[in-house]
Amino acid sequence: MSADKVRVAVVGVGYLGRFHAEKLARLSGAHLVGVVDSDLERAQSLARDLGVQAFGDHAEVIDQVDAVSVVTPTVSHHRVAMDFLRAGKDVFCEKPLAASLAEADDMVGLAKEGGRILQVGHLERFNPAVEDMLARINAPMFIECNRIAPFKARATDVDVALDLMIHDLDIILAMMKNDPVEIRAVGVPVLGEHADIVNARLEFPGGCVANVTASRLALKDERKMRVFQPDAYLALDFKKRKLLVVNGVEFLPGKKPKVSTQRPRFGKSDPLEKELAAFLECVATRACPRVSGEDGRRALACALEVHRRVQESLKGREELLQAPRHWVDAGRPEAD
Repeated sequence: MSADKVRVAVVGVGYLGRFHAEKLARLSGAHLVGVVDSDLERAQSLARDLGVQAFGDHAEVIDQVDAVSVVTPTVSHHRVAMDFLRAGKDVFCEKPLAASLAEADDMVGLAKEGGRILQVGHLERFNPAVEDMLARINAPMFIECNRIAPFKARATDVDVALDLMIHDLDIILAMMKNDPVEIRAVGVPVLGEHADIVNARLEFPGGCVANVTASRLALKDERKMRVFQPDAYLALDFKKRKLLVVNGVEFLPGKKPKVSTQRPRFGKSDPLEKELAAFLECVATRACPRVSGEDGRRALACALEVHRRVQESLKGREELLQAPRHWVDAGRPEAD
Protein backbone atom coordinates (compact mmCIF):
# COMPACT_ATOMS: atom_id res chain seq x y z
CA MET A 1 0.00 0.00 0.00
CA SER A 2 1.20 3.49 -0.78
CA ALA A 3 2.33 5.43 2.27
CA ASP A 4 -0.48 7.95 1.86
CA LYS A 5 -2.93 6.56 -0.72
CA VAL A 6 -4.94 3.35 -0.96
CA ARG A 7 -4.76 1.76 -4.41
CA VAL A 8 -8.36 0.96 -5.28
CA ALA A 9 -10.53 -0.21 -8.18
CA VAL A 10 -14.29 -0.15 -8.78
CA VAL A 11 -15.87 -3.35 -10.11
CA GLY A 12 -19.20 -2.67 -11.79
CA VAL A 13 -19.61 0.82 -13.22
CA GLY A 14 -23.29 0.99 -14.03
CA TYR A 15 -25.54 3.68 -12.56
CA LEU A 16 -24.18 3.57 -9.00
CA GLY A 17 -20.69 2.26 -9.73
CA ARG A 18 -19.97 5.31 -11.87
CA PHE A 19 -20.54 7.54 -8.85
CA HIS A 20 -18.20 5.36 -6.77
CA ALA A 21 -15.46 5.75 -9.36
CA GLU A 22 -15.94 9.51 -9.66
CA LYS A 23 -15.77 9.99 -5.87
CA LEU A 24 -12.72 7.75 -5.45
CA ALA A 25 -10.93 9.56 -8.27
CA ARG A 26 -11.27 12.80 -6.27
CA LEU A 27 -10.63 11.57 -2.72
CA SER A 28 -7.17 12.46 -1.44
CA GLY A 29 -6.77 9.11 0.33
CA ALA A 30 -7.31 7.06 -2.82
CA HIS A 31 -5.36 6.21 -5.94
CA LEU A 32 -7.98 4.94 -8.40
CA VAL A 33 -6.13 2.34 -10.43
CA GLY A 34 -8.97 1.46 -12.76
CA VAL A 35 -12.59 0.56 -13.38
CA VAL A 36 -13.94 -2.88 -14.24
CA ASP A 37 -17.11 -3.89 -16.04
CA SER A 38 -18.23 -6.89 -18.09
CA ASP A 39 -19.32 -4.26 -20.62
CA LEU A 40 -15.79 -3.23 -21.58
CA GLU A 41 -16.97 -0.29 -23.70
CA ARG A 42 -18.75 1.17 -20.70
CA ALA A 43 -15.64 0.74 -18.57
CA GLN A 44 -13.46 2.31 -21.26
CA SER A 45 -15.76 5.31 -21.63
CA LEU A 46 -15.62 6.06 -17.89
CA ALA A 47 -11.89 5.30 -17.71
CA ARG A 48 -11.22 7.92 -20.38
CA ASP A 49 -13.20 10.50 -18.42
CA LEU A 50 -11.25 9.75 -15.22
CA GLY A 51 -7.83 9.12 -16.73
CA VAL A 52 -7.52 5.55 -15.43
CA GLN A 53 -7.33 2.05 -16.87
CA ALA A 54 -10.33 -0.03 -17.97
CA PHE A 55 -10.71 -3.77 -17.46
CA GLY A 56 -13.28 -6.31 -18.58
CA ASP A 57 -12.59 -8.82 -15.80
CA HIS A 58 -11.90 -8.13 -12.13
CA ALA A 59 -9.19 -10.81 -12.09
CA GLU A 60 -7.03 -8.47 -14.19
CA VAL A 61 -6.82 -5.84 -11.45
CA ILE A 62 -6.57 -7.89 -8.23
CA ASP A 63 -2.77 -7.77 -8.05
CA GLN A 64 -2.71 -4.01 -8.71
CA VAL A 65 -4.83 -2.83 -5.78
CA ASP A 66 -5.03 -2.78 -1.99
CA ALA A 67 -8.82 -2.54 -1.90
CA VAL A 68 -11.89 -2.68 -4.10
CA SER A 69 -15.40 -1.27 -4.31
CA VAL A 70 -17.83 -3.94 -5.52
CA VAL A 71 -20.88 -2.39 -7.21
CA THR A 72 -22.00 -5.28 -9.37
CA PRO A 73 -25.50 -6.85 -9.32
CA THR A 74 -26.18 -8.60 -6.00
CA VAL A 75 -25.96 -12.09 -7.52
CA SER A 76 -22.24 -11.57 -8.21
CA HIS A 77 -21.22 -9.86 -4.95
CA HIS A 78 -20.08 -13.14 -3.39
CA ARG A 79 -18.00 -14.30 -6.36
CA VAL A 80 -16.23 -10.99 -6.87
CA ALA A 81 -15.70 -10.12 -3.21
CA MET A 82 -14.41 -13.59 -2.34
CA ASP A 83 -11.75 -13.38 -5.08
CA PHE A 84 -10.42 -10.15 -3.59
CA LEU A 85 -10.64 -11.37 0.01
CA ARG A 86 -8.74 -14.56 -0.87
CA ALA A 87 -6.03 -12.35 -2.36
CA GLY A 88 -5.75 -10.41 0.93
CA LYS A 89 -7.54 -7.26 -0.27
CA ASP A 90 -10.01 -5.09 1.63
CA VAL A 91 -13.53 -4.91 0.25
CA PHE A 92 -16.31 -2.35 0.15
CA CYS A 93 -19.47 -4.12 -1.03
CA GLU A 94 -22.70 -2.39 -1.94
CA LYS A 95 -25.91 -3.48 -0.23
CA PRO A 96 -27.38 -6.01 0.02
CA LEU A 97 -24.19 -7.79 1.06
CA ALA A 98 -25.03 -10.98 -0.83
CA ALA A 99 -27.84 -12.95 -2.42
CA SER A 100 -28.10 -15.43 0.47
CA LEU A 101 -27.07 -15.81 4.09
CA ALA A 102 -24.71 -18.65 3.15
CA GLU A 103 -22.87 -16.31 0.78
CA ALA A 104 -22.83 -13.54 3.39
CA ASP A 105 -21.39 -15.95 5.96
CA ASP A 106 -18.63 -16.94 3.51
CA MET A 107 -17.69 -13.30 2.99
CA VAL A 108 -17.81 -12.32 6.66
CA GLY A 109 -15.92 -15.45 7.70
CA LEU A 110 -13.14 -15.04 5.15
CA ALA A 111 -12.70 -11.35 5.96
CA LYS A 112 -12.39 -12.16 9.67
CA GLU A 113 -10.03 -15.07 9.06
CA GLY A 114 -7.74 -12.95 6.89
CA GLY A 115 -7.93 -9.79 8.97
CA ARG A 116 -9.50 -7.91 6.05
CA ILE A 117 -11.83 -4.90 6.12
CA LEU A 118 -15.33 -5.69 4.83
CA GLN A 119 -17.62 -2.66 4.73
CA VAL A 120 -21.19 -2.76 3.43
CA GLY A 121 -22.74 0.12 1.53
CA HIS A 122 -25.69 1.13 3.68
CA LEU A 123 -25.47 4.75 2.58
CA GLU A 124 -28.11 6.17 4.92
CA ARG A 125 -25.78 5.61 7.90
CA PHE A 126 -23.72 8.52 6.52
CA ASN A 127 -26.71 10.86 6.16
CA PRO A 128 -26.02 13.61 8.75
CA ALA A 129 -29.65 13.64 9.93
CA VAL A 130 -29.47 9.87 10.54
CA GLU A 131 -26.16 10.24 12.38
CA ASP A 132 -27.75 12.83 14.69
CA MET A 133 -30.87 10.74 15.25
CA LEU A 134 -28.91 7.58 16.12
CA ALA A 135 -26.95 9.53 18.73
CA ARG A 136 -30.27 10.45 20.42
CA ILE A 137 -31.80 6.96 20.51
CA ASN A 138 -32.80 5.76 23.97
CA ALA A 139 -34.96 2.63 24.30
CA PRO A 140 -37.38 3.11 21.37
CA MET A 141 -40.92 1.82 21.90
CA PHE A 142 -42.41 2.32 18.42
CA ILE A 143 -40.84 2.99 15.02
CA GLU A 144 -42.63 3.83 11.79
CA CYS A 145 -40.93 4.01 8.39
CA ASN A 146 -42.16 4.86 4.90
CA ARG A 147 -39.84 4.63 1.91
CA ILE A 148 -41.58 5.10 -1.43
CA ALA A 149 -40.22 5.86 -4.87
CA PRO A 150 -41.25 5.91 -8.53
CA PHE A 151 -40.68 2.72 -10.49
CA LYS A 152 -37.16 2.11 -11.85
CA ALA A 153 -36.71 -0.90 -14.10
CA ARG A 154 -33.08 -1.43 -13.00
CA ALA A 155 -34.10 -2.71 -9.56
CA THR A 156 -36.64 -5.38 -10.50
CA ASP A 157 -34.28 -8.36 -10.07
CA VAL A 158 -35.16 -8.39 -6.35
CA ASP A 159 -38.26 -7.50 -4.35
CA VAL A 160 -38.64 -4.10 -2.75
CA ALA A 161 -37.63 -5.41 0.70
CA LEU A 162 -34.13 -6.12 -0.61
CA ASP A 163 -34.07 -3.08 -2.87
CA LEU A 164 -35.43 -0.25 -0.65
CA MET A 165 -36.66 -1.50 2.72
CA ILE A 166 -33.25 -2.90 3.65
CA HIS A 167 -32.05 0.70 4.23
CA ASP A 168 -34.58 1.16 7.02
CA LEU A 169 -34.06 -2.34 8.39
CA ASP A 170 -30.35 -1.61 8.80
CA ILE A 171 -31.03 1.63 10.69
CA ILE A 172 -33.63 -0.03 12.91
CA LEU A 173 -31.19 -2.83 13.76
CA ALA A 174 -28.53 -0.22 14.57
CA MET A 175 -30.99 1.38 17.01
CA MET A 176 -32.16 -1.82 18.65
CA LYS A 177 -28.89 -3.79 18.84
CA ASN A 178 -30.93 -7.01 19.22
CA ASP A 179 -32.54 -8.92 16.36
CA PRO A 180 -36.35 -9.03 16.12
CA VAL A 181 -38.13 -11.92 17.82
CA GLU A 182 -40.98 -11.87 15.29
CA ILE A 183 -41.44 -10.62 11.74
CA ARG A 184 -44.71 -10.45 9.82
CA ALA A 185 -44.99 -9.14 6.28
CA VAL A 186 -47.30 -8.85 3.30
CA GLY A 187 -46.62 -7.60 -0.19
CA VAL A 188 -47.76 -7.64 -3.79
CA PRO A 189 -45.93 -7.88 -7.14
CA VAL A 190 -47.49 -5.45 -9.60
CA LEU A 191 -45.03 -4.71 -12.40
CA GLY A 192 -43.00 -7.90 -12.32
CA GLU A 193 -42.48 -11.22 -10.56
CA HIS A 194 -41.14 -9.70 -7.32
CA ALA A 195 -43.12 -7.74 -4.71
CA ASP A 196 -43.18 -4.03 -5.52
CA ILE A 197 -44.89 -2.92 -2.31
CA VAL A 198 -44.24 -4.50 1.09
CA ASN A 199 -45.36 -3.81 4.65
CA ALA A 200 -43.54 -5.48 7.53
CA ARG A 201 -44.06 -5.54 11.29
CA LEU A 202 -41.02 -6.29 13.44
CA GLU A 203 -41.24 -6.98 17.16
CA PHE A 204 -38.12 -6.74 19.33
CA PRO A 205 -37.20 -8.00 22.80
CA GLY A 206 -38.72 -5.59 25.31
CA GLY A 207 -41.79 -4.94 23.17
CA CYS A 208 -40.62 -2.32 20.66
CA VAL A 209 -42.53 -2.59 17.38
CA ALA A 210 -41.39 -1.29 14.00
CA ASN A 211 -43.93 -0.84 11.20
CA VAL A 212 -42.05 -0.54 7.88
CA THR A 213 -43.48 0.13 4.42
CA ALA A 214 -41.59 0.24 1.14
CA SER A 215 -42.97 0.81 -2.35
CA ARG A 216 -41.50 1.40 -5.78
CA LEU A 217 -44.88 2.24 -7.29
CA ALA A 218 -45.26 5.78 -6.01
CA LEU A 219 -45.56 9.00 -8.00
CA LYS A 220 -43.14 10.73 -5.64
CA ASP A 221 -39.91 10.01 -3.77
CA GLU A 222 -40.39 10.07 0.00
CA ARG A 223 -38.27 8.55 2.77
CA LYS A 224 -39.35 9.19 6.36
CA MET A 225 -38.96 7.61 9.80
CA ARG A 226 -40.61 8.38 13.12
CA VAL A 227 -39.35 7.08 16.47
CA PHE A 228 -41.25 7.20 19.75
CA GLN A 229 -39.25 6.64 22.93
CA PRO A 230 -39.82 7.45 26.63
CA ASP A 231 -38.01 10.79 26.50
CA ALA A 232 -38.66 12.00 22.95
CA TYR A 233 -40.40 11.83 19.60
CA LEU A 234 -38.06 12.01 16.61
CA ALA A 235 -39.23 12.63 13.04
CA LEU A 236 -36.65 12.14 10.28
CA ASP A 237 -36.86 13.07 6.60
CA PHE A 238 -34.05 11.19 4.85
CA LYS A 239 -34.38 12.98 1.54
CA LYS A 240 -34.50 16.52 2.91
CA ARG A 241 -32.01 15.62 5.67
CA LYS A 242 -34.20 17.15 8.33
CA LEU A 243 -34.76 16.03 11.92
CA LEU A 244 -37.44 17.17 14.37
CA VAL A 245 -36.91 16.32 18.05
CA VAL A 246 -39.81 16.79 20.47
CA ASN A 247 -39.23 16.30 24.20
CA GLY A 248 -39.54 17.98 27.58
CA VAL A 249 -43.32 17.73 27.79
CA GLU A 250 -44.69 19.95 30.59
CA PHE A 251 -48.26 19.45 31.76
CA LEU A 252 -49.98 22.44 33.40
CA PRO A 253 -53.49 22.09 34.89
CA GLY A 254 -56.11 23.63 32.62
CA LYS A 255 -53.62 24.45 29.85
CA LYS A 256 -52.29 22.79 26.74
CA PRO A 257 -49.11 20.77 27.33
CA LYS A 258 -45.87 22.56 26.52
CA VAL A 259 -43.15 20.78 24.61
CA SER A 260 -39.57 21.53 23.69
CA THR A 261 -38.76 21.19 20.00
CA GLN A 262 -35.41 21.10 18.27
CA ARG A 263 -34.62 21.23 14.58
CA PRO A 264 -30.87 20.60 14.21
CA ARG A 265 -29.23 22.14 11.18
CA PHE A 266 -26.88 20.16 8.99
CA GLY A 267 -24.39 21.61 6.57
CA LYS A 268 -23.93 20.40 3.04
CA SER A 269 -22.83 16.80 2.96
CA ASP A 270 -22.14 14.09 0.40
CA PRO A 271 -22.98 10.77 2.12
CA LEU A 272 -21.43 8.63 -0.62
CA GLU A 273 -18.18 10.56 -0.45
CA LYS A 274 -18.19 10.30 3.36
CA GLU A 275 -18.90 6.57 3.14
CA LEU A 276 -16.03 5.90 0.75
CA ALA A 277 -13.66 8.17 2.69
CA ALA A 278 -14.55 6.21 5.84
CA PHE A 279 -13.71 2.97 4.02
CA LEU A 280 -10.32 4.33 2.97
CA GLU A 281 -9.66 5.42 6.56
CA CYS A 282 -10.49 1.92 7.81
CA VAL A 283 -8.15 0.40 5.24
CA ALA A 284 -5.37 2.72 6.33
CA THR A 285 -5.89 2.41 10.11
CA ARG A 286 -7.42 -1.11 10.30
CA ALA A 287 -10.35 0.28 12.29
CA CYS A 288 -13.72 -1.51 12.26
CA PRO A 289 -16.12 0.01 9.67
CA ARG A 290 -19.23 1.83 10.78
CA VAL A 291 -21.22 -0.71 8.75
CA SER A 292 -19.31 -3.98 9.08
CA GLY A 293 -19.84 -7.24 7.26
CA GLU A 294 -21.68 -8.48 10.34
CA ASP A 295 -24.01 -5.46 10.17
CA GLY A 296 -24.67 -6.10 6.50
CA ARG A 297 -25.38 -9.73 7.26
CA ARG A 298 -27.94 -8.78 9.96
CA ALA A 299 -29.77 -6.43 7.59
CA LEU A 300 -29.75 -9.08 4.87
CA ALA A 301 -31.13 -11.73 7.25
CA CYS A 302 -33.96 -9.40 8.24
CA ALA A 303 -34.78 -8.48 4.63
CA LEU A 304 -34.74 -12.13 3.54
CA GLU A 305 -37.13 -13.04 6.36
CA VAL A 306 -39.45 -10.23 5.25
CA HIS A 307 -39.22 -11.63 1.72
CA ARG A 308 -40.04 -15.15 2.99
CA ARG A 309 -43.06 -13.89 4.89
CA VAL A 310 -44.28 -12.02 1.81
CA GLN A 311 -44.00 -15.20 -0.26
CA GLU A 312 -46.03 -17.05 2.36
CA SER A 313 -48.73 -14.38 2.21
CA LEU A 314 -49.03 -14.83 -1.55
CA LYS A 315 -49.67 -18.58 -1.47
CA GLY A 316 -52.96 -19.47 -3.10
CA ARG A 317 -52.96 -16.41 -5.31
CA GLU A 318 -50.46 -17.66 -7.90
CA GLU A 319 -52.97 -17.75 -10.76
CA LEU A 320 -54.02 -14.16 -10.19
CA LEU A 321 -50.45 -12.95 -9.86
CA GLN A 322 -49.30 -14.76 -12.99
CA ALA A 323 -51.89 -13.03 -15.15
CA PRO A 324 -50.24 -11.04 -17.95
CA ARG A 325 -49.60 -7.37 -17.27
CA HIS A 326 -51.09 -4.86 -19.66
CA TRP A 327 -48.43 -2.42 -20.78
CA VAL A 328 -49.27 0.81 -22.57
CA ASP A 329 -46.82 2.67 -24.77
CA ALA A 330 -47.13 6.25 -23.49
CA GLY A 331 -45.85 7.53 -26.81
CA ARG A 332 -48.72 6.10 -28.82
CA PRO A 333 -52.45 6.18 -28.07
CA GLU A 334 -54.14 2.78 -27.94
CA ALA A 335 -56.30 1.86 -30.91
CA ASP A 336 -60.06 2.02 -30.39
